[in-house]
Order: sequence, then structure tokens, then C-alpha cells
Amino acid sequence: MRLADRVVIVTGGAQGIGRAIAARLHEEGATIVVADLQGAEEAAAELGGLGLRVDVSSESDTEAMAAAALERYGRIDGLINNAGIYTSLVPKPFEEISVDEWRTVYDVNVMGMFLATRAVVPAMRSAGYGRIVNIASGTPYKGVPFLLHYVTSKGAVVTMTRAIAKEVAGDGILINTVAPGFTMSDGVVANPVQIEKLQEISLKARLIQRDQFPEDIVGAVAFFCSPDADFITGQSLVVDGGAYFN
Repeated sequence: MRLADRVVIVTGGAQGIGRAIAARLHEEGATIVVADLQGAEEAAAELGGLGLRVDVSSESDTEAMAAAALERYGRIDGLINNAGIYTSLVPKPFEEISVDEWRTVYDVNVMGMFLATRAVVPAMRSAGYGRIVNIASGTPYKGVPFLLHYVTSKGAVVTMTRAIAKEVAGDGILINTVAPGFTMSDGVVANPVQIEKLQEISLKARLIQRDQFPEDIVGAVAFFCSPDADFITGQSLVVDGGAYFN
């Protein structure tokens, strides 16, 4: 129960990796606020927390998210920036990616993390405590092809984490990144093109020769939220079965 009495917001927490993260943090004792476009209330009900419909690319939605968490619980101790666009993407050569699709990916994957972080930091700063974990990806480290907008958006998440860490550490707020490999979430399993183009390649690159699942990621997130990581900030932990080495 390392997170007893902590209130943690998980964006994209109603399904896939976000759902697994929310469940693990709840097991560790945290009160969970699930923020998602669909299914937030149902997911939160299973965890005894608060469910909110939130579009993280919306400034008003993210501000309302923070306000609702504060109104219900009086504090925000943690934020897991997990919401993002990936499973719906169809891999394609970069010159075939439309401008509209590129902007949509960046609005959610980069702007969304910025807005959610900006919304919760005032409460964390006032309390002198905060833990933020951004879910990035192992793809920027390896240069995965055919998903250029996604890969570069997740590279931006890594650099954004480092820059924000420099600004908020003095306020007692720590921010780190977890970068998963190709993960067999429900959304990925439902996308046959991604399975066809990426599953076998990802598996061959790993030292741990098996598929990766959402449950393989949650321990790293829980660690960064816990007192065990109280002297760590601005860092990125790649969780991909040994496919990438720093």
C-alpha cells in the first residue's frame, strides 16, 4: 500500500494500458480519477474512484478535470499522462501521412500531456508534492518506420518531461517517463495491420522472447509514483523486453 491516501489521475484510464495502470495504482492504495473519452465512469466505479469524460487536447476539459478532482478529494498527488493516439493508426510511409492526421496525433499525444500537466501542477505546487508519469514509447529510441507522426510525438514527450522536470523539482514535483515497447493491448489486438507489420518485428528484437502486455508496464509506473523513486526525476525508463539499450 505504498500509495495509500494518494489521489492519482490516469488519463486514458478506461481501457488498455491506462486501465491496467489504474488498477495497479488502486491495488497500491491510491484513489483513482479515471479520465477518458469513453467508459470513464464505468472504469472508475470498479475502482471506487471518480470517472470523468475528458478530451485531453481540450484546454477547458483538462482544467475541468483538475477542478473536479480537487472538488471531490481536495488534492491531486499524481498524474499519469497515458491518453494518446496509437492503436487506431495504420502504418504507412511518412509521405502518405496527411497533415490533418499528423496534427490530430500531436494534439492528443503532445498537447494533451502539456495541458493535463499544466492543469494539475498548481495544486501540486501548493501542496509541495506531486508525481507525474508520462507514457511515451520505445519507438523514438529505435526509429521505428511507418509511424512517423506517432514516433516523433513520443520523442517530444521524452524531451518535454526533461524540460518540465527542470522547472518543477523545486516545488516537490517529480516527473518521469515510462516508454513501453509494442504492447498487446485490446486496441492493438483489434488492429490487424499493426499486428501484421509490427508484432513479429518487435518480438524478434527482444531479449525476452514473448509478447508484451499492459501488465508488464504497470510496475514501472507504480515505482515512479512511490516513495522508492523520491530521488528520481526527468528520467526515461524503457520497458520493452530488452529491445533497446541506452
